[in-house]
Amino acid sequence: MTRPRKALISLADTPYYHITSRCVRRAYLCGVDHYSDRNYEHRRQWVVDRIRLLSSLFAIDVCAYAVMSNHYHLVLKLCPNQLDDMEDDQIIERWCALFKGPLLIQRHRDGESLTSPEMATVKDTVKIWRGKLSSISWFMRCLNQPIARQANLEDQCTGKFWECRFKSQALKTEEALLSCMVYVDLNPIRAGLATSPETSDHTSIQERIEPVFNLKHAIKRQFENGDLLDLKTPLKALLHFEGGIVDKPHCGMLYNFQDYLELVDCTGRVIRNNKRGFVDNELPPILTRLEISPRQWVINTTRFETIHAGRFNRVVPNIDTG
Repeated sequence: MTRPRKALISLADTPYYHITSRCVRRAYLCGVDHYSDRNYEHRRQWVVDRIRLLSSLFAIDVCAYAVMSNHYHLVLKLCPNQLDDMEDDQIIERWCALFKGPLLIQRHRDGESLTSPEMATVKDTVKIWRGKLSSISWFMRCLNQPIARQANLEDQCTGKFWECRFKSQALKTEEALLSCMVYVDLNPIRAGLATSPETSDHTSIQERIEPVFNLKHAIKRQFENGDLLDLKTPLKALLHFEGGIVDKPHCGMLYNFQDYLELVDCTGRVIRNNKRGFVDNELPPILTRLEISPRQWVINTTRFETIHAGRFNRVVPNIDTG
């Protein structure tokens, strides 16, 4: 039975969510299709570019991502407070970077003088857009639809490209957030596509180690495809690590980045070589702080989706375009 969207994504419960989207019939989104011998590797960058640009427009931060052959993973943080101090015109500017908007909004942007009822309509519209710019549902709609359209155009076909809109999983504890991020960052290694975090292409861990995102190229391609109409918002970085500082308000992840790197590398060795004893000898400090046993950590990061399958819910209602 389908659950209401508000039961799947609730800021009151947690701002962190694990999101996945998979191609229909598990067809190849990226990589080499060994049945047709076609190479779709370039599509990985499509997804990364779109994720990074959308994060800069939405009040949603990206904690981790990994783009695989027929699906991708995201760990997102909802940050509606990022829009609290923004003027209405700033909200309009962000929304109209993706959608043309109604004629009344276009007139307002052109500097035309509007009547009081018209300005009231503009304010009501902006209020709706403000909510949508902090919505995971709208973030995913703006991510998946252009990718599906581009892939179908390249394949010269029509029809459904994604299995469903997306699947969402709430991460309600620090352990859930950390284990999910490590699980996502190690996906290429577990699939045999890479041998180390720094060589795991199209992942957040590689971007954090050596940022190589080409903003100019990403914007140019999005403009050419008609998937981006304007962009005046600066590129937002991946959600940062704050190093365990607890004596001041924070907006990042309350962990040390070096500890996280050691955690990913150590867990990757366990997954790759199946040496559980190695975790006992090289237990990263963050695991000690969270009081998670090495054995439980290995289970969490190697069988994450299986363990939490009951909480991995499909989001199915449609959203009208804006």
